[in-house]
Amino acid sequence: MNRFNPEFEQALARRRFIQAAAGGTVIMALGSFYVLSDDLTREAKAQTRGDGRPRLPPGQRVIQALKPMGGEPGDPSPGNYRLRVHGEVDAPFELGFAELLALPQTEQALDVHCVTTWSVLGAKWQGVRVAELAERAKLKKSARYVIFEAAHGYTSNISLRDALKPTVMVAHRLNGAPLARAHGAPVRAVVPEFYFWKSAKWLTGIRFSNHDEPGYWETRGYSNHADPWKEERYA
Repeated sequence: MNRFNPEFEQALARRRFIQAAAGGTVIMALGSFYVLSDDLTREAKAQTRGDGRPRLPPGQRVIQALKPMGGEPGDPSPGNYRLRVHGEVDAPFELGFAELLALPQTEQALDVHCVTTWSVLGAKWQGVRVAELAERAKLKKSARYVIFEAAHGYTSNISLRDALKPTVMVAHRLNGAPLARAHGAPVRAVVPEFYFWKSAKWLTGIRFSNHDEPGYWETRGYSNHADPWKEERYA
């Protein structure tokens, strides 16, 4: 049986810290080391998106890998997974993990931006577009919003127009590997145009609604819209 060795773990952490420091600026937060790449941040600030906006929203700095941001995990087992698609639709349905994989898949390199000011550029997500699920569910004309439902009652909300954009997806792989539990395994939402709390982890449902329903963070003082380029962090 492997036993926790504090001295070994501390030495390993120091080694990782030294290696990380060679590639960027290291900060310490909540007892862990995270790498902010000054070079990548400068490069991103010089780049422009197709819509004319800067690639890096104001107040953001680039890190090299997705940071787990907490939350209460759901069941990570693909064998137990069910995704419910329901609400203002004519053909509600549920999918198991294998059934999700059988749908048309997309792989996209997307930038994500956390409200805590870090960004990851070009993360490679694989999964199914929300628009694909909406088409199968046969939306009613009354559908106006999408509520992402996740483990333990967590929700996040976006408009239907935003949800049907081709970059919004239900993802099960990140950078060529299955999602780690800390990142929402087995399935999470990815909504790259908004701060990352909108991308609900441990996703269990997609509900189409005729009215807006602010979610977990939106009811706790965070912006209901959450546009990073407008720095809509708080209500």
